[in-house]
Amino acid sequence: MPRSTLLLALALLSALVGTSTTAATPHRPVATYSIVARDSLTGQLGVAVQSHWFSVGPVVPWAEAGVGAVATQSFVDPAYGPLGLELMRAGRAAPAALAALLAADEDRAVRQVAMVDAAGRVGIHTGARCIVAAGHHAGAQFSAQANLMEKPTVWDAMARAYEDATGDLAERLLAALEAAEAEGGDIRGRQSAAILVVAGAPTGRPWEDRLFDLRVEDNPAPVPELRRLVRLQRAYRRLDEGDRHLAAGDVEAAIAAYREATTLVPDAATNGEAAFWVGVTLAAEGRESEAVPYLARAHAQDPRWAETLRRLPAAGLLPDDDALLGRLLDGMERR
Repeated sequence: MPRSTLLLALALLSALVGTSTTAATPHRPVATYSIVARDSLTGQLGVAVQSHWFSVGPVVPWAEAGVGAVATQSFVDPAYGPLGLELMRAGRAAPAALAALLAADEDRAVRQVAMVDAAGRVGIHTGARCIVAAGHHAGAQFSAQANLMEKPTVWDAMARAYEDATGDLAERLLAALEAAEAEGGDIRGRQSAAILVVAGAPTGRPWEDRLFDLRVEDNPAPVPELRRLVRLQRAYRRLDEGDRHLAAGDVEAAIAAYREATTLVPDAATNGEAAFWVGVTLAAEGRESEAVPYLARAHAQDPRWAETLRRLPAAGLLPDDDALLGRLLDGMERR
C-alpha cells in the first residue's frame, strides 16, 4: 500500500476514534475541473469532471447512494475518495470528513478536494500550491472547483451554469462542464471526462443505485462525447424500464417506454436496438402492422436483425408462427 494511502487510512481511523496522525506524498498531477452536487429534490448525488489527463474517471469522481460524493484532484491522492465516503458513511458531515483527511496529509497544499454529503453539506479545499489558475465556488449543496485553468473565472462560470440549468442532476452537471469549456477550460486542452450520479437512497443493489457511470477515456472533445453517452444511456434506461414493465405484464407501459427510447436517440446510435424491441413487443401482442416499421428501421441499420428475429420464437419472445415470422421478415427487409 502506498505510504499516502496508508496514512490516509490511519487518518480515517483516527477521525473515528478522535486521535491524530500525519501524511502523505503527492501522487500524479491530475489538473482538472469538476463539480460535486446533491439534488435537493431527489437526493441524487453526483460528480462530473474533465481533464487533460488520460482516463480521469477512475481517479477523480467517487459517490455512494445515501452517503455522499467526492472529487479529488490536482496532485491527486485517490484515497480521498473511498476514505471520504467511509467517514461520511460513519456519520461525519462532509466538511468534517474532509478536515480529518486534510489534517493527516502533509501535502494538503497541493490537493484540491470537494465533498458533499447526503444532507447537502459541502466541504471544499483548494491547496495553496495548486497550479494557477485554481479555485472553487461553493453553493447550495454543490461545489465547482478547478486548477491549471486558462482563466480564474472557470469555477464561477461552472457555478452559474449549474444554478441556472434545468433538468435532472446529470443534465445540470453537464451544463457546468460545458460552461467551463466555454470559459477556456484547462490551459493544456482536453482529453478525458466522466460523470457519476447515484440515487439518493441505497436500494441494497449498488448496480441499480448507479444512475449514470460513464467515462470518456481519450477524446479530442470529451465533454460533447460525454453528453452523447448520457443521452444514449437515457435511451437504454428506457429500454430497461420497458423490459421491467413487460415482465410485470404491463404491455402498454412497456411499449410506451420502448417508443420513448426510440425518440431519445437516432436509430444509428443504438444500432437499431430500440426500434427492434419496440417492433418485437408490438408483434408479440398481435399488432403486426405497427411492428413492421420499427423492425424495418432496425434492419436499415444492420441486416443481421433479420436473423435475430428468426431466433426469437424458440426463446418464447415471439409466437411460434411461421406465417407471422415470414410476414415480419418480408416487411422489415422490403422497406
